[in-house]
Amino acid sequence: MSPEEFRRHGHDVIDWIADYLADIDRYPVLAGVNPGDLAARLPADGPEEGEPMERILADFRETIVPALTQWNHPRFLGYFSISSSPPAILAEALAAAVNANAMLWRTSPAGTELEQVTLGWLRQWLGLPSDYFGIIFDTASTSSLHAIVCAREEAAAPASELVLYCSDQAHSSIEKAAVTAGIPRENIRKIPSDERFRMRPDALEREVQNDIVEGRRPFCVVATAGATPAASVDPVPAIADVCQRHNLWLHVDAAYAGIAAISGTHRGVLAGCDRAQSLVTNPHKWLLTPVDCSVFYTRRPEVQRRVFSLTPEYLRTAEDPRALNFMDYGLPLGRRFRAVKLWFVMRYYGRKGLAAVIERHCAAARTFASWVAEDPRFELCAPVEFSLVCFRLRGPDEPNRELLDRINASGLALLSHTVLRGRFVLRLAVGNYRTELADLERVWRFLASPSG
Repeated sequence: MSPEEFRRHGHDVIDWIADYLADIDRYPVLAGVNPGDLAARLPADGPEEGEPMERILADFRETIVPALTQWNHPRFLGYFSISSSPPAILAEALAAAVNANAMLWRTSPAGTELEQVTLGWLRQWLGLPSDYFGIIFDTASTSSLHAIVCAREEAAAPASELVLYCSDQAHSSIEKAAVTAGIPRENIRKIPSDERFRMRPDALEREVQNDIVEGRRPFCVVATAGATPAASVDPVPAIADVCQRHNLWLHVDAAYAGIAAISGTHRGVLAGCDRAQSLVTNPHKWLLTPVDCSVFYTRRPEVQRRVFSLTPEYLRTAEDPRALNFMDYGLPLGRRFRAVKLWFVMRYYGRKGLAAVIERHCAAARTFASWVAEDPRFELCAPVEFSLVCFRLRGPDEPNRELLDRINASGLALLSHTVLRGRFVLRLAVGNYRTELADLERVWRFLASPSG
């Protein structure tokens, strides 16, 4: 592709992206396709000869995009909704252009040092201790796996003897990471939560003591700041007390709500995390940064390096204490230039601008919750933490399942569900920077109408 051709098609792509972001409302949030529909429309065999870029772009617009669930839509309100903001999209294009692999300092000096500086900024904004070492992974699942492997290393005991503790509200990735690290599933303790869906420190203490008495080896506790079912925040200071008494590694999963700490109103979400050995938070959830971008912080980088540093001859470089090789601190060798998109976002919006988006989302969620509370047919099912509302129609589960299916099938919006205390519950999570109160009003009108 010549520079001239690249420039022409590049203009076409940027024009399409600008129109897409400006008028994304024209697409249904949930794609109206059935499994296999798209595959049936595509050729069974790849082309022997190259095809014109005009045809490829046309197929993307006309065939691929209509079969996408529109995660960047302002009424994508399921799971924990996300944003890909314009400055980050531009940064992704630049990252692809330079195609840096920040595995060694030498292979990408700018990539390595920009990651260090950017994560230093984020650490300051979150109010975390200055001794926290940061590294970017793809998702919180990967970050939590690294935390559990480091905790296993510190325990210095066979994995089959180790016991891990988390809340009964913890994300499934914690159990999956523990099993991947060699911890037997029967050695994963799911600690009961209280009426606000927070881990109970008294129950944690009791479980730890029972395991010690029975000859097992407690080694790690995973607390959550913004649990997936109801965005609950575990009492990290009290959990840290238990960990300190029994010399346990404390990891905090703050993938969703940790970012809220950049707003003064929500600074307390990370209370006690200065006592944790590690923490994860995801800029790709609530910091306008496209997937994937998960930030892992630890106060014990020497343990992380001891676990993951393995340097064959072809990767050896001259030793220099100022040259950090990120490959020594994680499982991946190849590392995308993820820091640049986070850097663009932090510079373009600034802390105050990003905090304002978070505050607006939380205020919109509270307003939506007030509509639910005022309608006698509905009920709130959990405290409204941050930008998540958990609610349902009063009565049996089936009408709630049907209501969720109807709104998702309508294309107007996408909501998700969970089960709280044995009941099927609808989840509405505000997280896209384009989402306005008017979007939530449209969703509520649909849900509250007799035909909805």
